Amino acid sequence: MNIYDFAMQMEKDGENYYRDSAQKIDNAGLRKILGILVDAEVKHYNILQKMKDHEKVQMSDTEILANVKNIFVKMKEDNDTVGVNISQIGLYKKAQDIEKNSQIFYLEKADEVTNTSHKEIFLKIADEEKKHYFILKNILDFVSRPQHWLENAEWYHLEEY
Repeated sequence: MNIYDFAMQMEKDGENYYRDSAQKIDNAGLRKILGILVDAEVKHYNILQKMKDHEKVQMSDTEILANVKNIFVKMKEDNDTVGVNISQIGLYKKAQDIEKNSQIFYLEKADEVTNTSHKEIFLKIADEEKKHYFILKNILDFVSRPQHWLENAEWYHLEEY
């Protein structure tokens, strides 16, 4: 299996994990965030497919953190903790592991490829995987202590990623 097939399979696995996980979540805001992560994995898959097919690829910056922030702000405004369940922590921790491993993979592959545009894209995808990890950290914090988290959520740190 070549680098692109392997990466595409990783993205497909991530997409499927988020889709399956979203079906287990009762909170609408968290389901919406998982849907955003599904869309990101699909985007990565499509970019990798184009790279594999030797098509010219450009990867634009994403608004994922701003979109997730807006969902969390809305949840805070609505005091929406309905369907938040501490038993879901394992689901989010596994997703974090997936994102961390993906980030490491893309950083390693960026060092290995000789095509500079592909190197740049691998680095951008690695950066997005880092953002996904950060989103999942916030979800874990929220699920662990929903009322406290909503009351004390600080949003300024999202722009750091």
